[in-house]
Amino acid sequence: MRLLDETGKQIGVVEKNEALRMAQAQQKDLVEIASQAKPPVVKLIDFKKFKYLEAKKERESKKSVKHVDIKEIRLSPFIGAHDFDTRIQKAEEFLKAGNQLKITVVFKGREITHKEFGTGVMTKAVDRLKNISKAIKPPHFEGRFLVTILTAVKKQA
Repeated sequence: MRLLDETGKQIGVVEKNEALRMAQAQQKDLVEIASQAKPPVVKLIDFKKFKYLEAKKERESKKSVKHVDIKEIRLSPFIGAHDFDTRIQKAEEFLKAGNQLKITVVFKGREITHKEFGTGVMTKAVDRLKNISKAIKPPHFEGRFLVTILTAVKKQA
């Protein structure tokens, strides 16, 4: 077996029993690194410490990952001006926080017969948000809902 120490420095090619004896003397574990190699490569390490450091690296990498949520605002085809402005302000907050935004225009009852009002509201909303966002999915109907998805656009310096 080819034996390596904890730092990766090569000790040499030794017999299996000799490697096990060295590991017991140093109170370390003998871990097989490459079993397919000729001769097989083993490493003298403290396995508990190795597993702890691996878990620590994984926790650190999870901290740096940002989870993007999809936030939703719901509008109606005949929404009032103030309600519309309030919802657009909330949408801007969602986008500035780095989330994706789903804008839904809900048609109730016979409102579905006047789809042009819903598309007008949707167009107005997308236009108000176009300086800080871009559309991932263009406006489309999903049953009684007119839906579009926007994502925040990064400002170029």
